[in-house]
Amino acid sequence: MLVIGRALGSLLARIGQPPVIGEVLAGIVLGPSILGHLAPGLPAAILPPSSAPQLRVVAELSVVLYMFIVGLDLRADLLRRQTRGMVLTSNASIIVPFALGAGLAVYLYPRLSPPDVPFTSFALFMGIAMSITAFPVLARIIDDRGLAHTPLGTLALACAAVDDVTAWCLLALIVGIAQGNVQSAVMVVALTALFAGLMLLAVRPLLARSVVGVASSEKDVPRNQIVAVLAGLLLSATAAEWIGIHAIFGGFLFGAVVPRGPLADRLKDTMHDLVTILLLPAYFAFTGMRTDIGLMTGTSAWMLCGLIILAATAGKFGGTFAGARLNGMDGRTAARLAILMNTRGLMELIVLNVGRDLNVISPALFTMMVIMALVTTIATTPVLDALGEGTRGLQSRETSEL
Repeated sequence: MLVIGRALGSLLARIGQPPVIGEVLAGIVLGPSILGHLAPGLPAAILPPSSAPQLRVVAELSVVLYMFIVGLDLRADLLRRQTRGMVLTSNASIIVPFALGAGLAVYLYPRLSPPDVPFTSFALFMGIAMSITAFPVLARIIDDRGLAHTPLGTLALACAAVDDVTAWCLLALIVGIAQGNVQSAVMVVALTALFAGLMLLAVRPLLARSVVGVASSEKDVPRNQIVAVLAGLLLSATAAEWIGIHAIFGGFLFGAVVPRGPLADRLKDTMHDLVTILLLPAYFAFTGMRTDIGLMTGTSAWMLCGLIILAATAGKFGGTFAGARLNGMDGRTAARLAILMNTRGLMELIVLNVGRDLNVISPALFTMMVIMALVTTIATTPVLDALGEGTRGLQSRETSEL
């Protein structure tokens, strides 16, 4: 599975696609969507049901570690200069697609909703599903294209982080409504704000005091500091999972509060290849193996799927573009940011699985939304290239345009 994912990633890289797409497609090829139709018993032999819980733990740990590395790379100096733009753009990129998704639910509800689901729960879930940006996949695309240290990449990651945390809080609210427990959903929102405040106001100063002057280079970093930071990472991820906003945000936030310097550089150099070459492709492939595209049958189903893709793209692109323009960005930069924010990928799949488990969406709608997530993610790189001169051109003009 890992070899196929890397091979597909290398092949797609030749036509401008990020390797992550190949890793997702490898899982789909080896899962029920393709291999399951050709040899029905083979996917279960590749991934026995009894091993799924252990593989899920490894997969989720890999994405937590990767988001920790992304947090270590976050340029706080650039972010502080873009706070107003981040807030305005991220809010617009949530409100507009949410409204379009809820409006589309009026048309989809009698056709694709399970019979016993209230319209309110269905419409709210469609709004959330349309609002998601794939934080891990977006981070991988930005990293692959060399945009991690640019204002555009930093702003896109910050907006995606705000988007997804907001979406997780809203999703918790919807789950509470679906389960008749709104009080617990409100508690998730309150605990998320408290968690972020503690990380920024307490953990960050504590880490800064503990590492100042300890090491002058990566080789001088004490081993006990590395152990302490990794322990803190796991505690942060566990806390985020306990709150209900997903462990990856705990990993990202902890990486963001680690002071820049020899310790952060040592952690990045030590973990980057292991996570991106070995662990993370397994996560993407594992998730792809749980997707069954074979449920799409008939012309009408594909037309509805096209309508969902159109609404999702128009909402996310339009909302982000409008917010960026209102913040004073030029048209080309705003369009590039909007294309990046339209990346949905596997965070969308996580949300869709929640909806499927709650029986808020039907299997057919689940499949359509999965296809929408893949199409919007695959479209990111070629459209981004069409708006600029490629990675080198993007990097050379970021400062003047933002």
